[in-house]
Amino acid sequence: MRLFSRFICLLATFLLFSQHLLAQQPVTNGVEMADQLRADGKIWVVVAVIAAVFTGIIVYLVRLDRQIGKLEEEAKDKKKQFSL
Repeated sequence: MRLFSRFICLLATFLLFSQHLLAQQPVTNGVEMADQLRADGKIWVVVAVIAAVFTGIIVYLVRLDRQIGKLEEEAKDKKKQFSL
């Protein structure tokens, strides 16, 4: 048990040190691609496409939920008919 606790302490120490070693350096100039898109006014195209994709996913999930709800109701009705 003592060996296990030493192993856990050693592992935690290595993980803490590795987190510091893998930290990213601060960006001084910003993100070049985003700056260029913002300067050209194309960032709104990107935002519109992302919004359209998320809207499509939400609409799809809502329709799927409604269809599944209808099927569940039909299954309950059929189960009640056969159980009588």
